[in-house]
Amino acid sequence: MRICLPTGIFPPDIGGPASYVPRIARALTERGHAVEVITLSDAPQDDGQSPFAVRRIPRGMARLPRMVKTITLIAEAARRAQVIFANGLFIEAVLARVLAPRPLVMKVVGDWAWERATLNRQTEDGLEDFQTRRQKLRVEMVKWLRAWVTRRAQSVIVPSHFLADIVAQWGVARERIEVIYNSPDLAAAQNINLPPFDGMTIIVVGRLVPHKGIVPLLRVISTIPRVRLIIAGEGPSRDALEKETAGLGLRSCVIFLGSQSREAVAGLLGQANLMVLNSTYEGLPHVVLEAFAAGTPVLATRVGGTPEVVEHGVSGWLVSSGDEAELGRAIRLLLEDPALREQLREGGRHTLEERFRWDTLVEGTSAVLEGHTK
Repeated sequence: MRICLPTGIFPPDIGGPASYVPRIARALTERGHAVEVITLSDAPQDDGQSPFAVRRIPRGMARLPRMVKTITLIAEAARRAQVIFANGLFIEAVLARVLAPRPLVMKVVGDWAWERATLNRQTEDGLEDFQTRRQKLRVEMVKWLRAWVTRRAQSVIVPSHFLADIVAQWGVARERIEVIYNSPDLAAAQNINLPPFDGMTIIVVGRLVPHKGIVPLLRVISTIPRVRLIIAGEGPSRDALEKETAGLGLRSCVIFLGSQSREAVAGLLGQANLMVLNSTYEGLPHVVLEAFAAGTPVLATRVGGTPEVVEHGVSGWLVSSGDEAELGRAIRLLLEDPALREQLREGGRHTLEERFRWDTLVEGTSAVLEGHTK
């Protein structure tokens, strides 16, 4: 196959698609396919050693000229390709098909209409309520655009059955939705020297946004002695989180590390007694798979696609979202019971090896793409 692959982020950017896209592009190339990546970029990069083509568009351009340039480059690549595999830049990919009609496959890992409304404080609804509850006109227009764009795809790949249900509510026919579970990119752990601490270490890894539930976690941490919290990630909520930390008197036991490489995250997870994911929404939490690989026990909320990864009491521990009392009880239980932590550690490793294999993901993705080139 010849594949045009648009994406909004790509290394050196940090984030799920920035990790996934080069891996899947390389894997498809190794299977004999030709891949051309079209991406936004903050600065020029040397992509000469890449086994696939990469074309970068300056992210700092004014929005309209940047969109025109992106559509043009996707259309040019699409004319050389047999299929478009969009991992972002969905609007541009759909419009490019007007200039270069090709089958379009999208990988959808979340609801960008909801994420945008949440970050802009235009809604307080959770992801599931957001789908059916009437929003303000501007938000409804974005919801309509998101649904219209997604329906233009011939196939939509999602990483969980939960997200398949969400995408179906946008009017995408069930037979066009393919569930293919993600698989972590298991980097060699980098040795990270954390300050000495006479107690237990909890880690949070991810983008610092409201739906990650870090503020409630800070409140819970403030009630538990001899515990420190490592926060690895960056995002628009960081300033608010640092103020909350100071207000709770937690500056001495909460460490903000900012964005970290995959190798550093693996090293940090390996030093933690517990990884906590207190989200109000997850499509399929990649960080849980990374914790499984690092042998770090997982405590997560029972939301979105997380229960498809974490089996309560077997591969991790699940609590209700928004229940700080239950969260606190679970943290105390897991930190005080080393045998239970070991049980969850072993269950997580087994789950990763059995259900979230990279070769399975590549085979499934390649089959979907090939299905549109015959």
